Amino acid sequence: MRSEPTASHALAIADHPEKGAAQMPQNHGSIGDVTNLGWDGDESNVPKPVVGGLRNEELWLLLRRFNNQVHHLKETPHPARGSLDMNLAQEADYTPAELRSTLERLYVTVVVGVVKFGKHMIRLRSWKEKWRTSLFCIAYFAACLFDVLLPLFLIILLVLVAYPPLRPILFPPVPLALVHGTSGGVQKPATGDLGSTDSATGAPENYKGEAVEQEASNLVNGIANVALSSAAGKRDANFAGANDEEEREDDESPTAKDRGAKAGPDRTHDKTKEPMEKAIFEAMGPMIYGMAEVSDTWERIGNALSPMPPFPKHLHRLRLAGLVLPILLGSFFITPYMISKVATFGIGFGFFGDPVIQRGVEWLNHTYPHWQKLLDLRNTLLKGIPTNAQVTITLLRIGEANHAPLPPVPRTSPLPPSQTTSNNSTEVAATEGDAPLGASETELQAAIAPSPTSSTEPPNETTNGKPQRASKLIGFFKGTTRATLSAAIGIDAAKAKAGSQHAKDRLGAIPASKTERKIGGPVQFKARYRGHKGRVVIVTHAVVPFVGFWAEKVAGQVAPAMMHGAEDTVRALAIWTVPIAEIAEIRKVGGYGWKGRLVVGWAFERNLKDGVEVVTREGENHRVTAMEMRDELFNRICAMGGQRWVIM
Repeated sequence: MRSEPTASHALAIADHPEKGAAQMPQNHGSIGDVTNLGWDGDESNVPKPVVGGLRNEELWLLLRRFNNQVHHLKETPHPARGSLDMNLAQEADYTPAELRSTLERLYVTVVVGVVKFGKHMIRLRSWKEKWRTSLFCIAYFAACLFDVLLPLFLIILLVLVAYPPLRPILFPPVPLALVHGTSGGVQKPATGDLGSTDSATGAPENYKGEAVEQEASNLVNGIANVALSSAAGKRDANFAGANDEEEREDDESPTAKDRGAKAGPDRTHDKTKEPMEKAIFEAMGPMIYGMAEVSDTWERIGNALSPMPPFPKHLHRLRLAGLVLPILLGSFFITPYMISKVATFGIGFGFFGDPVIQRGVEWLNHTYPHWQKLLDLRNTLLKGIPTNAQVTITLLRIGEANHAPLPPVPRTSPLPPSQTTSNNSTEVAATEGDAPLGASETELQAAIAPSPTSSTEPPNETTNGKPQRASKLIGFFKGTTRATLSAAIGIDAAKAKAGSQHAKDRLGAIPASKTERKIGGPVQFKARYRGHKGRVVIVTHAVVPFVGFWAEKVAGQVAPAMMHGAEDTVRALAIWTVPIAEIAEIRKVGGYGWKGRLVVGWAFERNLKDGVEVVTREGENHRVTAMEMRDELFNRICAMGGQRWVIM
């Protein structure tokens, strides 16, 4: 890290003017020369702030989304684009889990941002906030009258970019769930109460960002359910409202007969199946990469306008403003006729000028082989501006550079409070002279207050008893599935003893109880290696920092041996060790496939323990499984060295 291979590494070891607990001189512990900043998962034991200039809730939001987004990192020998590593690799292998996390990220960043912008526009045109809408209206028609509409737009854009205090004046903040989607007035949130400000439903949350993340998860689940229902090829009577007679009629319909015919022997000779599946899988990679690039660009622009520590507060914002300024000056000499002529010529040239375009591209490829990289926004306009993942890895590296690893996200109760958001000026605001959303204080309080029917408690049995019967039926199937899986776990134990590697990877993956606490870190992490219990230990104060695995019976000897400087003894006790600087690839792995995870998670109502796979530059592969703190180990390893990572 001290070699400063990227701007992120350089920021990690810089002296920051505003410091948090992870940036202060530490009273290091006895093992690993590391300070524990609250790794027991209790929020009260975490110092405030952990990182200077950043509230702990914002830090945990970044860590949660980093854990969900980043699953596989690989070292790259090439210089980092835009002076920052942790960019998405184009040759990445895509899995259903990565598609899911990409869709969730797209919702949390882009979709919610577009919805916020749309609701701001609806508020403006609704005339509910008369003073603000009047000012915009007068400015617009005055600019039209004097033919300076484009300069006016660019002036507003320039001021919004360069002077952040003006943003809440022109666009006062209001919780997203309070704004009616068509009238622009106040509405009751979909959940019945207002527990969060940035979610579309207003659902309650324990920490910032949890509600919108849950919305994203439920959205992807809904899409998956619709896709599965469509793939079944038959309507569900309960879903479609059809009765038994309608289902029998459907079975005798020509469509149904066609389906039956296709299911026959001729189905095996279907020559369309393989090409269509191949086309879908070939399109999957570019589609996921494109969605991730859109999310990356959105996050970069957001982090340029509102930078997060330790990145510069003004540099990137002023750079964007500097780009707008010459365009603004030129706009006074550009007429609508010129814009129309250039636009129509460009459309025509793009449509009919293919021979010229092809020859031009060939000449550029021959004369300037790297011209496309020169035009990459990450190397020009957005150079040095981070995505949220790049901010997070920089924060993690700060902790490692100061021997104070960032603590994990605190454990939360499963049921957040019914109301966590109040009506104050930072959450519900309006321009001077206006009422927020044109609503009275009584109307706002009525919309914000919890609804009598909204509760986090499970519903009681109704008079006809249907909920209870449904619950008993689900409980019966869940119990049956649990019994079957328990038997399978016993078989896995036998297979593991017989030498099956897949069975060994699944041992210990299911927690013993729902309330099992996360124990471990920041130096020692309970895990299994080839089915055997032990601990992964990170040793940072050795001559060459390394990570390794020790069996449970000798893991307790690591700390005393390191205290006495017996590094050779420590290595001799280990089953394997890897120098941090020699790690070329790190990946999150699981003993169960994604379908198995769904079934096991549903039946046992527990989060599975997964593992980490470490690959060295020489190709050695070490996989540890059944880790309760898998994400925390992954984050420490990837933040410790000087590797330039790409996200696979």
